[in-house]
Amino acid sequence: MRPTRTFRVLEPYLYLLPTLIGLALFSAGAVAVSFLMSFTHWDIITTPEWIWLENYITLWQSDLFWEVVWNTVYFILLAVPLSVVASLALALAANTTLKGIVFFRTAYFLPVVSSMIAVALVWSWIYNPEYGLLNYLLDLFFGIRGPAWLDSTSWALPAMVIVTVWKGLGYSMVIFLAGLQNIPQDLYHAATIDGAGVWKKFRHITLPMLSPTTFFVIVITLINSFQVFEQTYVLTKGGPANSTLTMSYYIYQNAFQFFQMGKAAALSYVLFAAIFVVTLIQFRIQKRWVFYG
Repeated sequence: MRPTRTFRVLEPYLYLLPTLIGLALFSAGAVAVSFLMSFTHWDIITTPEWIWLENYITLWQSDLFWEVVWNTVYFILLAVPLSVVASLALALAANTTLKGIVFFRTAYFLPVVSSMIAVALVWSWIYNPEYGLLNYLLDLFFGIRGPAWLDSTSWALPAMVIVTVWKGLGYSMVIFLAGLQNIPQDLYHAATIDGAGVWKKFRHITLPMLSPTTFFVIVITLINSFQVFEQTYVLTKGGPANSTLTMSYYIYQNAFQFFQMGKAAALSYVLFAAIFVVTLIQFRIQKRWVFYG
């Protein structure tokens, strides 16, 4: 018996149905419930109380909330440029045919596949003010007495940035490396014939041809930086004096330490809105500098 035309049209969707049901129940459903929850006061134990926009108004009037916003913005302003520049530099260094370069590419990528919890624990030892490797090297080579990195309101957030950049460096490097290897070599040969040096080739060939890759890396790194959590949880718990309290960890605190689920849901949607707006702006302005040649 030949299948009917209607069945042939519906057949692909039948195969997708189990996945679609799972998404509807555990993703879309959870999103809808959390959105409604942001308009309630709920401590998990008692019945949710509908309070409309009170959670959002409370956040707007809270000094701690704006401190958290600034910490998150500060983290992003440090982490994103540093990550993009460092990963591009590594990709340029790894984009060679030298013997053993595959080993170095693998070594650079190893932190990406490592657990952030494990990475943060290792770095907590490195940052130890008395016995840590970093302060030992600073004293050995420069005669500098290093600070108490994770106990300093000035250095704790930059220390977290270093951990984050080091952890994700290999991923962005691989993306940049793929972009570099897709640039036609004829462009470099023609530039050499015209007398262009290394810097001019990089500025007028590499950067423009690599702009779609750079755009992708910036967007992904920006979104990940907004959601920084594990580093805060392991290294500082938001301290000292809330200097490393970022948005994701603040959401966790309100939900699972203070049991203010409505406020945590409201914070989640503030974070979502921030990521959405910043990403939308990135896509709007990409036409000014991204070259799809």
